Amino acid sequence: MTGAAPRLATPPTGLGLFTDLYELSMLQAYHAEGMHDTAVFTLFVRRQPPRRNYLLACGLDTLLQQLEDLRFTREDLDYLASLGRFGDGFLRWLEDFRFSGTIRAVREGTPVFANEPILEVIAPLPQGQLIETLVMNQIHLQTVQASKAARLVTAAAGAAVVDFGARRMHGIDAAIKGARAFHIAGVASTSNVLAGRLYGVPVSGTMAHSYIQAHADEASAFAAYARLYPDSVLLVDTYDTLEGVRRVIALARQLGDAFRVRAIRLDSGDLAGLAREARRLLDNAGLGQVQIFASSGLDEDAIAGLVHAGAPIDAFGVGTSMGISTDVPDLDIAYKLAEYAGRGRLKLSSGKPILPGRKQVFRRSEGGVLTGDVIGRAGEPLSGEPLLHPVMREGRRLPEHETDLDHLRRNTHTRVRQLPRSIRALEPAADPYPVAVSPALRDFQAAVTREVRAQSEAATGDHQGHAG
Repeated sequence: MTGAAPRLATPPTGLGLFTDLYELSMLQAYHAEGMHDTAVFTLFVRRQPPRRNYLLACGLDTLLQQLEDLRFTREDLDYLASLGRFGDGFLRWLEDFRFSGTIRAVREGTPVFANEPILEVIAPLPQGQLIETLVMNQIHLQTVQASKAARLVTAAAGAAVVDFGARRMHGIDAAIKGARAFHIAGVASTSNVLAGRLYGVPVSGTMAHSYIQAHADEASAFAAYARLYPDSVLLVDTYDTLEGVRRVIALARQLGDAFRVRAIRLDSGDLAGLAREARRLLDNAGLGQVQIFASSGLDEDAIAGLVHAGAPIDAFGVGTSMGISTDVPDLDIAYKLAEYAGRGRLKLSSGKPILPGRKQVFRRSEGGVLTGDVIGRAGEPLSGEPLLHPVMREGRRLPEHETDLDHLRRNTHTRVRQLPRSIRALEPAADPYPVAVSPALRDFQAAVTREVRAQSEAATGDHQGHAG
């Protein structure tokens, strides 16, 4: 049973240095120029990946905890001083640095789409600037992982999905955070024991081929393991899969009422054909309660194929494809300044538009099915459910911010089921989920664009005039 998220120890640096060098360079410039007015930064994904009809926002609570703990230690400041780039006054200012801003965000496990704000940071400009790398890193990672896991859960059509990905994932942090994201997305359990302890995610596992190989024969390995772990899952494909199943049946006859093996695991070969024959053998032996667990390089397409073929598989172990999201390992995620000192801000770069100001996403539904979203200005009286909620104020998480993984998991299931069937499907939807921008926000974007261009032209004219 999961509960409130644990308070995890941060690295000795307090994460103050987990930023890009240019962030600190800009901070020193802001500090020198006295630019400490309130800024609004928006985090969003620019483009929907071709293999994702929707994304699941994830990683928020991890980020908020890290922001609460964010600071520069004496060792951090000594290191910065050694670079010869930062002045003593700036370093003294960093010594007392704490994040004191406000964050509005969509709840974890909420389906989101291109250009929709996942969160907004409202803070003094230097604070919002410094945390850019951390915000992008943490939300990107778990959003990628949860979005992939949701596809695997959909493909499994009610069968359990188990996380086996830790050993090939990109580092310890990714494996631990992945187990959390997978659980929110609907994955049943993880083999990652540390993630189980930290987050309360259910842990499960079977056995490795090496255990079978280390014994004199398969039958003695099964018997020894079942004595120590009566409700175990026995791996049957080390030598000959169907012979392995027959040895499980022989063990059941030998143990009688003491036989409590929960499942067999198939890890190679024609999984559909082997599952059917294994099911026949088990049922004929009166072992209908013994389930079939399948693994071996599975992804959502392979699982969907097995389900479509009617393979009698009760659970799927998924490793690398889910752990590193092999088909879509990254998102075009952006963190951009949208407002400073009360004025909307944007950039005019081709292909990288920014919606200025504070925003809200209004989600509409009809008959329990989502019909589309509208990105509007914050405070607009538009119909629909507003998705962005305050989750942090003055640098502290708010009590109403949801941290219980079981609640997040249930809410995620409900929200995904509200999506149109075509958007929930694995194949790309013929018609993408509709996301519109409100007329008021479009007008504001146009007004800010005119203002920015006028300022740029005036500055150009002044420069030319001085040059002449």
